Amino acid sequence: MKRPTNITTLAKNLCNGDRRALARAITLVESGRHDHREEAIALLAAVGTTKQAIRIGLSGTPGVGKSTFIESFGLMLTGLGMRVAVLAVDPSSARSGGSILGDKTRMDLLARDPNAFIRPSPSQTQLGGVARRSREAVALCEAAGYDVVLIETVGVGQSETMVAQMADLFVLLLAPAGGDELQGVKRGIMEMADLILVNKADGPLKSQAIRTCADYAAALRLLRKRPQDPDGFPKALTVSAIDVLGLDQAWAEMQDLINWRRDTGIWEQTRQEQAAFWFEQEVQHGLLDLLRSDPETASRMTNAREELLSGRITPAAAAAYVLAPLRNQKPGNST
Repeated sequence: MKRPTNITTLAKNLCNGDRRALARAITLVESGRHDHREEAIALLAAVGTTKQAIRIGLSGTPGVGKSTFIESFGLMLTGLGMRVAVLAVDPSSARSGGSILGDKTRMDLLARDPNAFIRPSPSQTQLGGVARRSREAVALCEAAGYDVVLIETVGVGQSETMVAQMADLFVLLLAPAGGDELQGVKRGIMEMADLILVNKADGPLKSQAIRTCADYAAALRLLRKRPQDPDGFPKALTVSAIDVLGLDQAWAEMQDLINWRRDTGIWEQTRQEQAAFWFEQEVQHGLLDLLRSDPETASRMTNAREELLSGRITPAAAAAYVLAPLRNQKPGNST
C-alpha cells in the first residue's frame, strides 16, 4: 500500500534528525484517532528498525530527584558527544485525565541542549508506569539517530516493572533511606533492576547514602542470580545529581553490562522477547477496542451492567454473558 506523501516526508525528516519532525511523529503515535493510528503504523514501517539506541528505563521513589538526575546524567552524555532523548511519563488524573507535563521545565538546561530531546507524555491512567505508546516513541527516537533514550516512569509502584519490557537497562533511583524504605520498595522492582543508584550522596546525607547503598547491595546479594547478568550484577552505587558525582562510574557500569549482553547474545534475545510481548499487548488492546466499538457487544454490556448493579448476577456471570457470543456458547445462569 502506498504511503501518504506527508508520512513519507515526515519519515524522511525524522530519519535526518529533525527534532520538530520527531515531536510531530510522537504526537501522531500517541493520538487515539483511528485515521491517525493508520498513519502512525505507516510511519513506523517507513522509518524501519535498523538503528538501535541504548534504552534506559528509570524509576524511583517520590522526591528522589529523578528530573535532577536525568538532567545531570543527560548533560554528561551530551558532553561526551552523544545525542540523548528523554521520554518522561507524567501521571494522569483519574478524574479529569489531565497531566501537568512539567518535566521539561524541570530540566531547563538539558532542554536547551541541541543534542537533547525531551518529551513529556501523559500516562492516561495506563498501568506499568509508562504511556501506552512509549515503546513506539522509543523506536522513533532511535530512528532519529539518538544514541541513548531515557524512559522515566511515573514513579515506583507495583506495576512499574513494565518499563523493563521496553528498556535494555532498568535503573532504580533511591534516596538515602528513612525508616523501613528497604521494605517499602516492591520486591518486583528490586528483582527487575539492573542498577540501583542511591541519589543525594552529598552534604549531610552523604554518610547516610553510603550506608543505604551498603544495605541495598546486601539485599541484592540475597536475590537469585539472573541468567542475563554477569558476575557482580545487579549492583548498587551512590551518586549525587547536584554535585555531579558518581555519574561517570554509573555510566561505565551500564556500558560494561550492555557490552557483556551484546557479546553473549542476550541483548538481541531480549529485544526479540520484548517485541513479542508488545505484539501480544497490541492484539489485546485491539480486541478490546473492537469489542467496545461493536454495537451488539455494547448492548450486551449495558444489559449486563444493569443486571450487575441490581444484584441479580455476579461480575463473573456478567462478563461471561458479554463474551458468550465470542465463545459460541449460550449464556449461563448465575448461582
